[in-house]
Amino acid sequence: MTEQIVLAARFEAERGRLGAVAYRMLGSRVEADDAVQEAWIRLSRADPEGVANFSAWLTTVVARVCLDMLRARKARREDDIDGAADLASGDDVERDRALADSVGLALLVVLETLQPAERVAFVLHDMFDLPFDDIAKIVERSPDAARQLASRARRRVRGAEVAADPDRTRRQEIVSAFLAASRGGDLSALLAVLDPNVVLRADAAAVALSQQSAGAFPIAATLRGADAVAETFNGRAAAARVVLVDGEPGAVYAPGGKPAVVFSFTIANGRITAIDLVADQQQIAAMNVVGTNSLQ
Repeated sequence: MTEQIVLAARFEAERGRLGAVAYRMLGSRVEADDAVQEAWIRLSRADPEGVANFSAWLTTVVARVCLDMLRARKARREDDIDGAADLASGDDVERDRALADSVGLALLVVLETLQPAERVAFVLHDMFDLPFDDIAKIVERSPDAARQLASRARRRVRGAEVAADPDRTRRQEIVSAFLAASRGGDLSALLAVLDPNVVLRADAAAVALSQQSAGAFPIAATLRGADAVAETFNGRAAAARVVLVDGEPGAVYAPGGKPAVVFSFTIANGRITAIDLVADQQQIAAMNVVGTNSLQ
């Protein structure tokens, strides 16, 4: 029993680093937690005496688990890197914010365009300095092939950075400012990012949700004017997260971790001119929502 306690303590000392590795590979906090937990299960079944380098062994296990998960995701043709059910609330909010800040929404989006082996090679080498000899064993390629995988991934990442849309970055900043002001109950900050004639539209499902959620969303299908919209969101949207909705900055609201509403924003001249709330689950499923772990 004492040996198991010592082993658990050693593993806990590695958990934060392993979680960071898994999150950068998977772009999903929940899946990253699953990968780390699987590493613990495998460690608890292994012979600790046979593990020469504890940290390296755990990194290898987590990387292999992540690679399997990425391949399975690709096989299922799941375009949403996080899955809507990955959204969290409550005590997970601060943790998600830290993860998002450490990686960045834009990089997560770019990483999702890579093939599984490319992503693993790039993350392990460029972000965590793992030698290509070790990476080769994980991706089951030669060291030279692993080096080429990382090189291809690096070119794609750099190319995406060069081609980054400054206007979209600015729109994302505006959406982030809107959500921050909403969470903080800063009415003046809300008004600052809203066009005076802003229109808020909610589909029938969002209207129904508002009647069940103590006014979390407007009952009216349509609201007009900055004052009305600001009052609606003032002090709310605590669980809303910045995402890309069909390639544009938007947000997702997920009480209790279940996706409920997608926010689509129309922005012109530096202000939000329209907000569309979609709660119809079929419509949400048809949307391309990327980066749902990035809480702003």
